[in-house]
Formats: sequence, C-alpha cells, structure tokens
Amino acid sequence: MLREIGVFVCFLALGGLLNTELTGVLDDCFCDVESIDVFNNFKIYPRIKKLTERDYFRYYRVNLKRPCPFWPDDGHCSIKDCHVEPCPEYTKAANTMSDMTECEQAKELGAINSTLSNQSKEAFADWARHDDAQDHFCELDDETSPDAEYVDLLLNPERFTGYKGPSAWRVWNSIYEENCFKPRSVYRPLNPLAPSRGESGKSISALCLCLEKRVFYRLISGLHSSINIHLCAKYLLDEGWGQTVWGPNVKEFRRRFDMAETKGEGTRRLKNLYFLYLIELRALYKVAPYFERSIVNLYTGNSQEDGATKDLLLQVFNEIKTFPMHFDEKSMFAGHKIEAKTLKEEFRLHFKNISRIMDCVGCSKCRLWGKLQTQGLGTALKILFSEKEIKNLPEHSPSKGFQLTRQEIVALMNAFSRLSTSIYQLHNFRLLLKENR
Repeated sequence: MLREIGVFVCFLALGGLLNTELTGVLDDCFCDVESIDVFNNFKIYPRIKKLTERDYFRYYRVNLKRPCPFWPDDGHCSIKDCHVEPCPEYTKAANTMSDMTECEQAKELGAINSTLSNQSKEAFADWARHDDAQDHFCELDDETSPDAEYVDLLLNPERFTGYKGPSAWRVWNSIYEENCFKPRSVYRPLNPLAPSRGESGKSISALCLCLEKRVFYRLISGLHSSINIHLCAKYLLDEGWGQTVWGPNVKEFRRRFDMAETKGEGTRRLKNLYFLYLIELRALYKVAPYFERSIVNLYTGNSQEDGATKDLLLQVFNEIKTFPMHFDEKSMFAGHKIEAKTLKEEFRLHFKNISRIMDCVGCSKCRLWGKLQTQGLGTALKILFSEKEIKNLPEHSPSKGFQLTRQEIVALMNAFSRLSTSIYQLHNFRLLLKENR
C-alpha cells in the first residue's frame, strides 16, 4: 500500500541503527537520512527551540487533576503534590530501605514546579480576556476547567522522572492493545519495551493494515519513541555532593533502541519517530497561511514581544516550505465515501480515547508532557483534514470554518519542538556510540 503515496511519504529505513551506519537513501522515496538530519538539526531545531522559549509558547494551561476514566487510580494520591504511585508501607518482609528511597526519589523527580510570578498571573488574566473575545471554533475541556492551571514548560522539562513499572506499562499497553489499530497477529506484552511476537522481520507495511490504520499505529509508536529518547537524553546520572547531574544515558538508549537488544524492534520504533516528524511537519506547512494573515496576533500584551514572536514563527514556516518531502494526506480517507467517512470517524474516536488515557499517567510531569504532545498531534491531524477551510480563510476577519485556540497553538508548536529535539538528540547519541566503540 505504500506505493499509493509514492515519494510523498518518507518512511525512514534506518537499517541496524546501532550495528550499522545510519546513512543513505530511504525506502520508498528519494530523500535520505542525511537530508532530514541536516534540515532539522541546522535549520529547524535552533529556530523552534528559540520559539518555544518565548512567553506565548512557554506557558501551557492544563488540568492535571482529572481522574483516570478507564480504571481505578491504582492507589495514586488524590492530592495535587503526589506524583507517582504512593510508596508501599514499610515492612521488613516486603520492603527494603532502597525501595523506599527509590520511590521517594521518583516522587521528587515527577513533581511539577508550579512557580509563577505575580506578574505572570496577572498577564494570564489579560490573555484569557483577549482569547474570550476571539471567534474560536471550539473549546477544550482543560481550558475551561476550574482545576486547569498555567504551567511554565521551561521550569518543567521533559526528562527522566523514575516513573516506571506496572502503572506506566499499563498506560502504554492500553494504548497499543485497545486503542491503536494493528493486525491481530501483532502482540505487545504488558511491558512495551519487550519485543513483539509476530512482527519480527516484517515492516508495518507488510502487515494487513490499510494506509490509515498503519499511519495511526506509526504515529503512536513515534510518539512513544520520542518520549523515550528524551528520557534517555536527560537521565539522572548523579545526585552526589548536593548537585544533581543530568545527561545522556547510552546504556538506557541501547536497551530501548539497539537492534540486537530489542530483536529488531528498536529500528522500527525509530522509523516511526521520523514518520511522525514528517506528519507534523506537513501539518505546519498546511497551516502556515492561517498564521500569515495580519489578523493573527500571538497576544501576550507586549506588542514588541508579540511581533518578535510572530516573526520567529514565520521564519519557521518559511524554512518548512523549503523542504519538499511531505506526507500526502490526500491519500487518506479517499476511497468509497461511506467507508471513508466511517473509517475517519473511527480514527478520530481512537485518538480521542488515547488522549483521555493520558489522565491515567501517575507521574504529574509525565502526564503534563503526554497531554501536551497528544493535543499537539491531535491539532496536527485537525489541520491536515481542514485544507479547504484553511484555503478559504478571510484575510482580515476571523472564520468559523477553521480556528485554533491558544492551547492548540501552544501544544502544536511544542509537540513539534519535542520531535525536532528527538531527531537532534538521536544524532548526538550516534556520536556518543561511535566514541564508545
């Protein structure tokens, strides 16, 4: 089925990432690994990193108190500051002091830094008044919830938190097994790090999935890979002498992505990371006309800051326009009208369900980034299937046909920034692995 989209989709053929060199032309398209890496690492990554440090993009409004809608809370504390499963009661028979120490450490690492200046809090009220005056197309539950709060993303970087074990596995297992399109022959055990039975030696395109379902599966797998790369790149290496040291953990990276250690699964995971990158890149390309209109203002109340932020955003869009290898979303849902409509709705509901599963993540910092990146991907999909509405946008007035809320814009750009950073970090891991040979 990949032939249906020809050169428009650049499925990354990494080969054996850690056993062979990652170079050369990719499968099913004319692009190569070097072109994607150079484009991202030298053109996109520096600009998107700078953009997401701006005030408009660094604050994200999120509700971290929503209960898990699918299963009991697994003993999670209901109070705000409990960030992972509570430590087990200490008994000589069942626990050791090291167990307690590890649990307490995980709580501390998973905590949200909620520090906000009084000036920022006053600005948020002004932002809300500005946003309420806009003609928005839709609203999200988190934006209107009384439990939703602004979080400074720069004070809460995505990195290792110690959140692991059955609770974390259950979230990913539910996503893959219950909410992600996949052939019946594929089995993902409770531990998502373990290799899948039935997939060995086969690409996802070789399995009995139509294009839309393959895309859905690869998007979720790519998101999972991106999160794992960030965990490995900003790992807690040392807490000695009162100073915390964070840095790349090559051993952990190998465990999750090495071809030999994952029995080939690591290669496939990284292919899906690149695929997700191209999907979101395409969405940004498609939505550029929305932001290029003079009516669109990235409002923070500081006109000089707002103008500089929009200029930087438009620079990112201009760079994206120079990259010719985009995903062709027209290939999706293009069959029989009734069947296409049914499949598209199923696609949407599955994705919405996955976004709700993020409320089951027991670590607050992991939940924050999971919800943000899921919303960012959802916004990208919304854009890809709103081409006609975007083309018909009026230049000097809002449109009910297509609107993006502040939350969607912040999530979209930060989610893509996470992918861009993943590609950049992947390049750094390759250099470290070469040095360690």
